[in-house]
Amino acid sequence: MSFDGINIPQKLVPGNYLQLGLAAQRQTQRRFKELLEKRKLPEDGWSDEEIEALVHQIAALDSNNFGHNVGLGEREARIACKLVARRHYNFGHGIGRSGDLLEAQPKAAGSTLLANLTNALLLDLMQALGLSTCRGCFLVPMATGMTLTLCLLALRKRRPNSKYVLWSRIDQKSCFKAITAAGLQPVIINNLVLTEEQSLVTDSDKFRQLIDELGADNILCLYTTTSCFAPRNSDDIVEIAKLAKLMALPHLVNNAYGLQCNPITTQLDRAQRVGRIDYFVQSTDKNLLVPVGGAIVASCDEESLKHLASSYAGRASSSQTLDVFMTLLSLGRMGYLNLLKERGNNFQYLKQRLQQFATIHHEAVPQCPNNDISLALTLSSLSATAGDRKITELGAMLHTRGISGVRVVSVGQTKSIDGYEFKHFGSHREQLSVPYLTVAASLGVARVEIDKFFEVLEKCWTQFIKLS
Repeated sequence: MSFDGINIPQKLVPGNYLQLGLAAQRQTQRRFKELLEKRKLPEDGWSDEEIEALVHQIAALDSNNFGHNVGLGEREARIACKLVARRHYNFGHGIGRSGDLLEAQPKAAGSTLLANLTNALLLDLMQALGLSTCRGCFLVPMATGMTLTLCLLALRKRRPNSKYVLWSRIDQKSCFKAITAAGLQPVIINNLVLTEEQSLVTDSDKFRQLIDELGADNILCLYTTTSCFAPRNSDDIVEIAKLAKLMALPHLVNNAYGLQCNPITTQLDRAQRVGRIDYFVQSTDKNLLVPVGGAIVASCDEESLKHLASSYAGRASSSQTLDVFMTLLSLGRMGYLNLLKERGNNFQYLKQRLQQFATIHHEAVPQCPNNDISLALTLSSLSATAGDRKITELGAMLHTRGISGVRVVSVGQTKSIDGYEFKHFGSHREQLSVPYLTVAASLGVARVEIDKFFEVLEKCWTQFIKLS
């Protein structure tokens, strides 16, 4: 509460002492006022105490926290366990109303304020990252895959007679299952292999060919991916956006962990300027370092976002919104930008160390100029000495020694997903002759972790050869 305007007797506390305390309190209240009025990220992060104070004030605006409230509805945000109530700061109504994620709730002024303010802060952040064409965004309390499905279903409402989704292949289950979960038919477009660079790029000509063959009216959208596992490069979203605009076709971009990468945000902004992107979707856990469970949908067209929000069935959880809101205030603009700078430096360091390792062990690091997050290392020499051992055992050895996130891609692995067969799954291609591993410098990684990885990799590499 604020003590301003309250006549506190000198018997309770000397006036000069009180003024010192009130001055500090006014400074905090000014921060709250500025945040609510300007709806912009604070330049510097807030303390945990300031964040909690604001969250408690916002939660107090919800009807379940009114001292005089008598709830006779079927849903009154009653929480049986006090631990759960504390975990959620007594937010219990969720966000949106039945059938619209952006609609206000009469019982929940605080939850509505929290959701809208968080969306405003996210938009401010995205524009600070170079996405000046972005006109709106909102947080969806579902992970990236299901949010992509929601986008496809929203597009289907506008193009009910279209069933094909032209998808540039990336061997990651959720982005593919997003298509089949929406009851649509994926048309898989394989990547082009650059022999000299040993990397993969978008086959834009195949997109054009298939549009001519299938007919634009039968195609729901073009579906591309930015952030991905090496040696695949980010899709050429600028070229595909131009094609989408030319053919009047929707364009959906899976930007799962692309917000943390400046070259990707630059390409997204350019693609929206010269072409067409209806929605681009990014994960909250990968880009904002919060628990899994949320995604951000953004667009340069506010009407498209309203259409998408109204396609959501029912109310939604506010847990992900609260996580993101508190994290954004904790980091502030400069805190987040510093994390991005550190990640970029660590990517270059990881690349340098990996190239040195490759030279020593007669391997190669594929050249992926349009992938500044993930790196690959061939395992040709190791595979040649493996004998009857599976090359994937290297990944298991690393994992049991505390190294997570390393993917070992073997030759010949086939996987079936919802009736569609993928040869050499994990490699994003139809033909693979050399196994490899991938590593990534994602947001939050520390240089000491990179050093530890190479220390363990060297030991596992040597041990693998000895046991072969």
